Amino acid sequence: MNHADTAVRETGRGLSTMDLVQIGIFAALIAICSWISIPAAVPFTMQTFAVFMAALVLGGKRGTLAVLDYLLMGAIGVPVFHGFTGGIGIILGSTGGYIVGFILTTMIMWALEKPARQNTVIRAVSMVAGLLACYALGTAWFMLVYARANGAISLMTALGWCVFPFVIPDLLKIALAWMVSPLIRRAIQAGGQGR
Repeated sequence: MNHADTAVRETGRGLSTMDLVQIGIFAALIAICSWISIPAAVPFTMQTFAVFMAALVLGGKRGTLAVLDYLLMGAIGVPVFHGFTGGIGIILGSTGGYIVGFILTTMIMWALEKPARQNTVIRAVSMVAGLLACYALGTAWFMLVYARANGAISLMTALGWCVFPFVIPDLLKIALAWMVSPLIRRAIQAGGQGR
């Protein structure tokens, strides 16, 4: 990393070129993981894994920017969502709240980032809290959109369709991200030292 990049990173006034490259790579990773999909009311994808990887590897700020980059690409029609879809209609649809909820996930991890560096329990809590926030926003969004089109449903029905089947798979994705992220961070650091 050159002196100018270091100065930018240290002042916090902007992002270095390497930051932008890494944010773009992780936005692409989220897209690729969204294409690994099993159809359901809310599709089973590997997006959650990639979102947690972005926050764990890049940190909260850059991880959140990677998720935002992913959402903006999808909103303008780039086919980055499940099933190679894109467009604002996907975000405004019944499952769009879970996609938008990824921002809450990384923001919560960002908010707890400093204490999480020193305490693995806090890191785990930040990840689970981020997942729960995503579930909460996504489920409320689903109930609202579904009610407009089909009539109201109960919270337990929505949770049964959209959350309960995903809890164990999502916890496994968190565990996988937890295990893989240190390896990726070390590889990135080694690559940076080799320049």
